[in-house]
Amino acid sequence: MAEVVTSREVIRFGVFELDVCAGELRKQGVKVKLQDQPFQILQILLERPGEVITREDLQKRIWPADTFVDFDHGLYNAVKRLREAMGDTADTPRYVETIPRKGYRFIGTVNGNRRGALPSKSGERIAPSPPRRVYYAALGALALLAIVGSLVGFNAGGLRDRFWPRSATLQIKSLAVLPFPSLSSETREAYFAEGFTDALITALARIGALRVVSRTTAVRYRDSSKSLPQIARELHVDGIVEGTVQRSGNRVRITVQLVHGPTDQHLWADSFEADVQDELALENTIATRIANQIQTQVTPEERAHLTKVRPVNPKALDAYLEARFHLDQADKLALYFGKEPALNAEPGKAVGYLDRAIQEDPNYVPAYLAYFEALDAPGISHLAFLPRARSALQKALEVDETNVRAHLARASLLMQYEYDWAGAEKEYKRTIQLNPNSADAHGDYAEYLDNVGRHDEGSKERELAQSLDPAHDHYASCCDGPVTIRTGMSLERERQIVDEKAADDPFLTGALAKEYAIAGRYKESVELYERCLSLYGWHDFVRVLKRANAQGGPRFALEEWMKAAEEYSKNHADLPVFAMAFTYASLGNKDRAFAWLDKAVAQRHWCITYLKRDNVWDPLRSDPRFKDLLRRVGLPS
Repeated sequence: MAEVVTSREVIRFGVFELDVCAGELRKQGVKVKLQDQPFQILQILLERPGEVITREDLQKRIWPADTFVDFDHGLYNAVKRLREAMGDTADTPRYVETIPRKGYRFIGTVNGNRRGALPSKSGERIAPSPPRRVYYAALGALALLAIVGSLVGFNAGGLRDRFWPRSATLQIKSLAVLPFPSLSSETREAYFAEGFTDALITALARIGALRVVSRTTAVRYRDSSKSLPQIARELHVDGIVEGTVQRSGNRVRITVQLVHGPTDQHLWADSFEADVQDELALENTIATRIANQIQTQVTPEERAHLTKVRPVNPKALDAYLEARFHLDQADKLALYFGKEPALNAEPGKAVGYLDRAIQEDPNYVPAYLAYFEALDAPGISHLAFLPRARSALQKALEVDETNVRAHLARASLLMQYEYDWAGAEKEYKRTIQLNPNSADAHGDYAEYLDNVGRHDEGSKERELAQSLDPAHDHYASCCDGPVTIRTGMSLERERQIVDEKAADDPFLTGALAKEYAIAGRYKESVELYERCLSLYGWHDFVRVLKRANAQGGPRFALEEWMKAAEEYSKNHADLPVFAMAFTYASLGNKDRAFAWLDKAVAQRHWCITYLKRDNVWDPLRSDPRFKDLLRRVGLPS
């Protein structure tokens, strides 16, 4: 157990002495100027040397809970001043060590019994005057430092660049914006923080000279305990942006810090406070400040866009945040087997909040984009809701034609729901034109190209997406197999990946069950379907599979499952059409496979977009009905 140092003592470490009663830090008997907050931090660290003192503990001890305070920025500056007073550094600490994303720890040797200290007249213990040899040693050290300083200053023989390279180690050409946590406990404010993070990523990604990791990749580190250097290595980035969001009524405070990822060296930190209606201006201001700090090139067009903002109506924002809650709580994976939405999920209520947001602000783009997301929500008839989603996307583009997400959403809508492949490609190309650095745009366009059979072009786009966002697997696809399946990977390896990483994921489990069925390995397919259906809650079908498997084997079990599902479909409309279609295709029952594919076309199910590339349809391709199916959905045969 680490030694606990009480505040009654005068504490010595190295050449320093902390006098708690006098409120002084002394170096070799000479008082060191230190402000109150850095002094308190040092005192707290010395109470438990060798132990990690969390940021939360420091906040409770030093910053009052009832104040609206820029804690992150204040703590960073206070620790920085403390280190400067002691001649310490974050890179090679002698006393105060940073524990990334957790707190700080005192790592120096503490002489708790104060040996060598002498009592003063008042009973205090003070350090004796340092011996004369200390002064001579100090003078020698200063002289040596002066010589080295001169050589470094004039860069003699390239010495400065060898030992202190100015740009090679701190040059930032790529960034990751980690999710900004909300300091509020309210769920609605958590969505506000997520939206702010997303908008900041979007703003930074518009800078052509900078590679910015996509939100879908960065969000994996929301609650990560990994150090910033480790995160930087995994994301292949030079810089990391992190911070906090705190909203109080119609005021918002944002703290931001920029860190050189490989070395964990803080390059810049600041705080911003504004009205909620100025949120968009705040995002662009921060993006501009970051660009200036890393001295990246910003074109006049990019700078003009960063300064082009409009105010946000707080009432519209609050209604949108309520809608986000209900949309995100819905179990979107339930579409795979058509189950009811999760508890507390009310997609219909979400649409009502979106309507309210639009009433408050007819030009609020995020709300219009959320209408498209509602298409996929359980409990909403997407065919009936399609006209509203289509109209909402059109309005979003009228308000902001440069909105990348609006173009991506419209491309998806045209491809899946209207089978307008030419129109979808136009939208993808416009997206890439607006943001050439968007890995999502290149990745989605690669999916489109593969769907229409232009695989060479798709490979190039996918390689570009992968280079822009190396930490994300842009080669994986929901129709190509689970997790990160590559050509030639064995089914055993696929199953190992699913069992290790996604054993409780019904979608990926079902996708792997499909792969086994295609290969004619019905035993493994049934095992995985039983797990998949259990996870989705289709327990009646699980019992059918188990009973039939015991009676006639795995192939018979799949056939009996299909019979039970056909009977169920006579009185229920929630049966997943594509699961029926590809199971029948795997069993060689072409007539029933085409019957269910026809239903999938009528329902505009997403599986239709993968007709040309999903190998589950290989048993059907030679049938004239399949070529007719491709023609009906606008795909070349």
